Amino acid sequence: MKSNFKDALEESKGVTFPLDAAIIKERTDVYFDRTQEIVSHFGDIEVTYAVFIRRPVIAACGMAVGWLKNVAKEQGFEIAIQEVYEEGQWVGAGEPLLYVTGLFTRLAPLETLLLQRLGAACVAAHNAYQMATALPATPFLAMDARHCAGFEMQEQMAYAAAVGSHAAQNEGAVGFIGNANDATSAFFDQNHGLGTMPHALIGYAGSTVRAAEMYAEVYPNDPWTVLVDYFGKEITDSLAVCRRFPEKAASGGLSVRLDTHGGRFLEGLDPAISYGIVEKYAPGAIRRYRSESELRDLVGTGVSVAAIWRMREALDEAGFPKVKIVVSSGFNVSKCKTMHDAHAPIDVVGSGSFIPNHWSETYATADIVAYGDELRVKVGREFLLKKVKEGQRGE
Repeated sequence: MKSNFKDALEESKGVTFPLDAAIIKERTDVYFDRTQEIVSHFGDIEVTYAVFIRRPVIAACGMAVGWLKNVAKEQGFEIAIQEVYEEGQWVGAGEPLLYVTGLFTRLAPLETLLLQRLGAACVAAHNAYQMATALPATPFLAMDARHCAGFEMQEQMAYAAAVGSHAAQNEGAVGFIGNANDATSAFFDQNHGLGTMPHALIGYAGSTVRAAEMYAEVYPNDPWTVLVDYFGKEITDSLAVCRRFPEKAASGGLSVRLDTHGGRFLEGLDPAISYGIVEKYAPGAIRRYRSESELRDLVGTGVSVAAIWRMREALDEAGFPKVKIVVSSGFNVSKCKTMHDAHAPIDVVGSGSFIPNHWSETYATADIVAYGDELRVKVGREFLLKKVKEGQRGE
């Protein structure tokens, strides 16, 4: 079974499938197939592609590069790949990520599937990096799988989160410590997914305390994270669970998870009370807000700064200072920054919000910049030639 990042990457579907020329031909854009046939008719030539993305990203090219190498090995042709940036490095908008050199007839059919493996991963890695550095002392749990469009995207997003996390960890952040499913857990050097209970289990049990009892009976030795927003009584149910399991609460083995949806306030809060709580625990934070979305994250509905501080206050006042608070629900880059600015007492963030929100930003592009020994690129893309020329000069 995969147990580390390297194995997870090498064995992922995005790297190992498809390799067969016939399947690739069916999946690629038809004009690439026709280009292959035309070049075969008039004479093959070695070409170099430059691959880039139009926005800043974190280099997360492992799946794309691994797939290219496996295709070349399976089909029996030579390919040269220059990774301009190391995995996890920041890349400016429009900067070439890869240069790929090989026979035109071999590379032309690969462009569509190559780009599929690159853009979204690099953007998601950038988002994960920003989230982790926004809350550098807080562990993150990747909860992206349910939002992915199939197995391949699920692997790609887990890989991206791990790459972004590694980049953040190199700067001292805790980053992503795991994810929510077994299949991609090895990207985070785990052998299983992390997580305890969904809302469905609370509904089945009929009460939050009963759901905790059921979980405790089946998984008695695990740390427990109890979801507390099902009945809209986050404070009441959290304290009830703590009182039902005082030893677990005192040992630090019990957490409560806030996942209150954006249609209502946490139990006992309203706008005025929320303002007061933020002013009490994070004075000045409201006066520093810059947008309506930031203000909502501070004192609005859902899992706000006020909600988190109120939960911490209630737990401490009731004598449960070691019970941890896990938060989820829309923790994107902006929300993480707001939480940090207001010193929200978060122990763990569960989020899949590193998945790119504006999909058009993930579109990677490949242009040929050299045909044989002649440098040539379409007008407007001359910037792609810079590093090719530097390579020729040995810089």
